[in-house]
Amino acid sequence: MENRSHWVDYAKAIGIVLVVYGHVLKGLHSAGIKMPEAFYELSYSIVYTFHMPLFFFLSGLFFYSSFSKRGAKKLVFSKIDTIVYPYIVWSVFQGLIEAFLSDYTNGNVAYSDVFSLLWAPRAQFWFLYALFLIFVLSSAIFSLVSKRFAVLVTALAALAYIASSALPDFFIIGFLSRNFVFFLLGILFTEYCKAEQFSSLYYVSGLTLLFLCGQYVFHFPLGLYYENKGVASLCLALVSILTVVSISSFLSVRHYRFFVFIGTSSMAIYLMHILAGSGVRVILKSLMGIDSFAVHIVAGTLLGVLAPLLAVFIINKFNIPYVFSAPVSRWVSGLLGKTTART
Repeated sequence: MENRSHWVDYAKAIGIVLVVYGHVLKGLHSAGIKMPEAFYELSYSIVYTFHMPLFFFLSGLFFYSSFSKRGAKKLVFSKIDTIVYPYIVWSVFQGLIEAFLSDYTNGNVAYSDVFSLLWAPRAQFWFLYALFLIFVLSSAIFSLVSKRFAVLVTALAALAYIASSALPDFFIIGFLSRNFVFFLLGILFTEYCKAEQFSSLYYVSGLTLLFLCGQYVFHFPLGLYYENKGVASLCLALVSILTVVSISSFLSVRHYRFFVFIGTSSMAIYLMHILAGSGVRVILKSLMGIDSFAVHIVAGTLLGVLAPLLAVFIINKFNIPYVFSAPVSRWVSGLLGKTTART
């Protein structure tokens, strides 16, 4: 389990850098920073074909072991501490800043948008919203059926993904239909595969070539975009995820500690990178008059990763509590226990 966890940190590092890059790219385009439109459309679509499916896949890897040890109730309650809490705190924090500074940024955030987070997640926080729903759904399903049915459940989720474009994008339906299958594939990967199987240079080279060919065929001969969900996008996401798994397993043997630090800090980077990246864009464009999209992309991506890492270092050094998680479930249980005792 230790070796497996190690490569996962590398995969998270790769994934979170892609997340930051994608959001920086979109922010620059929305802000009117000139760049070749073909470059923007292609690079943005390539990243978005697999970077969030990768994170749902990684989240599913250890689900069943946690479910077996804790049971459905304790597992879901633990996710309130580590998913729901940061979702609410950081949605409100970032939203209030964006609403206050909306005249200076390319965002058009109203205060009413900030406090609709229970039914309408916004910005990057949709992932945490969807992930918690998926943990709840998975806990419910595997409370009713054994792990032997995981393949069948995954097949049904794959059909839902393929049909997701035809399904109503209403409330949680879109979140689940487009992402649940990748979480389940993470469960199956843990059951039937080992990342070490893909760690040789032959696998890295072969899968990287397959990834490049797949992206080419998807975007050019097929003329598809990341939003076109179906069999082709599902296959491309799977190939891309396996490529990241292979590269991560290959790198993990070489013990690049900074990669591990990025991976273990991926939640913090995910929560904080929009504020960091937007700040860099405003400083470069408004204060320094720099319009080069290349400078903006490099600086925004670097600071979008490094600024949260610096924050993590400071938080850990001074042991600042409740920034990214809090024992909310324990607080609620204690409060309910006291209330019950009084009655």
